[in-house]
Amino acid sequence: MALELILPWLVLVTYGVIVLRMTPDSVTPSQFFSGRAPSGAEPGLWLLVASAAITWIFAKSIANAANLAGAFGIAGGIGYALYYLSFVVAGVTIYLIRVKGGHTSLAGFLTAKYGTGCARLFLIAIAIRLFNEVWSNTKVAALYFGAEGSMEYWIGVALITAFTVYYSWRGGLRSSLLTDGAQMIMAAILLVSILFVVWPGLAARGLPEISDGAHMAGLTFCGLALVQVLSYPFHDPVLTDRAFLTRPKVMIKGFVLAGLLAGGFIALFSTVGLYGRAIGLTGAMTVGVPASLGLPMLLIFNAIMLTSAGSTLDSTFSSAAKLAGRDWPGRAGAATDAERRYGRWVMVAIAVVGNIPLLSITMGDAVGPAIIAATTISGTMVMGLAPIFLLAFIPHAGRMSFHLAFWPGLVLGVLVTLEATLGMAIFPAWIDIGSGKYADDLGVNVWGLMICTAGYLAGAGIGYRRERAGGPV
Repeated sequence: MALELILPWLVLVTYGVIVLRMTPDSVTPSQFFSGRAPSGAEPGLWLLVASAAITWIFAKSIANAANLAGAFGIAGGIGYALYYLSFVVAGVTIYLIRVKGGHTSLAGFLTAKYGTGCARLFLIAIAIRLFNEVWSNTKVAALYFGAEGSMEYWIGVALITAFTVYYSWRGGLRSSLLTDGAQMIMAAILLVSILFVVWPGLAARGLPEISDGAHMAGLTFCGLALVQVLSYPFHDPVLTDRAFLTRPKVMIKGFVLAGLLAGGFIALFSTVGLYGRAIGLTGAMTVGVPASLGLPMLLIFNAIMLTSAGSTLDSTFSSAAKLAGRDWPGRAGAATDAERRYGRWVMVAIAVVGNIPLLSITMGDAVGPAIIAATTISGTMVMGLAPIFLLAFIPHAGRMSFHLAFWPGLVLGVLVTLEATLGMAIFPAWIDIGSGKYADDLGVNVWGLMICTAGYLAGAGIGYRRERAGGPV
């Protein structure tokens, strides 16, 4: 029993030693924000692929994929993997932003196209996304050290957060890129180890029976993913920051490869949920399945969760530093020590504030739904980003177009959040599309995206009339 208590901490120490060996002791302000090598060279193709892929193999995404497959069968796992089409949507869009407009960041593009105020609204929205990434990843990883609310659990949260802040503080985006390569290799090895154990058991039992209702609910979730993928990638700086690190052609090739790699990883890992359902488990599959397979598998699951959580957290901290230190409108010129210092303290602040939600989230069957909700609700809130980025080529679309697309999506996202929090129906039944628990979300996203797009186009029309009248767009 004592060995079972000690070994998870030894896994954490081993992980920490490996990661520290990959991080630089110090970097220049430019390297801290750009991730470039000391020679000034940009990251190579495969480092970009590994970095972009592992930063989207979140601890929460691994848990979500397994839980959704356990609840809805194969459709649930495929549905979550469809979110990884975000790499293609973001890659193509940002390629055009860079090549056609010569912009070096999304904030710079938004400032030029829609104005400073709109760029600031966007940065506030993605700051909320970064906040959600902290608690939803430390939560999943810390559960392997103890039950939620236990001393071991809170020590795990504190150590994982503090260690990641420490090496991110030293190297910023450069540390994040260098560790991403090692974390991707570790994650791949651990995935193969898990599948080597799970697949024979799943093959022996056969695919679990899924009711028609659960299957249709899974297909509804697939539809939700396909709608949200049009806006979802733009509010995640962990992904979009990496779209500006290399030459545009290298970037788009790297993003397509990263999407295939990360999406395939998630789809394969979702079979853990199928195995869990086949043996009669419910609730959090990434906790229940390893517990049913014994200590060695529990340690492997622990390691993969640490790897995926760490890769996302260090990217979250470096993106938060860049948002505050470099992307906020008004920053210009070469990166400075003052901007780096400011960015470092923002890392500390979001690390502390980002874990506060853990004080209020309960354990048990709520673990999976809570972290899935963090994805679907945040994706709903930013549905207006789809026309803002995808239709940016339309002439005369300016500040009015931005606001008429951004605010309706935000309002609908807040209403979905209230609906989930209060447990009451806010939207009428006719708005639902599909069936099951995600029918309401899909309906809100489809109708909401139409409203946001119509608002964007209306704004362009208003801009056209104002320009003809000689007024400001």
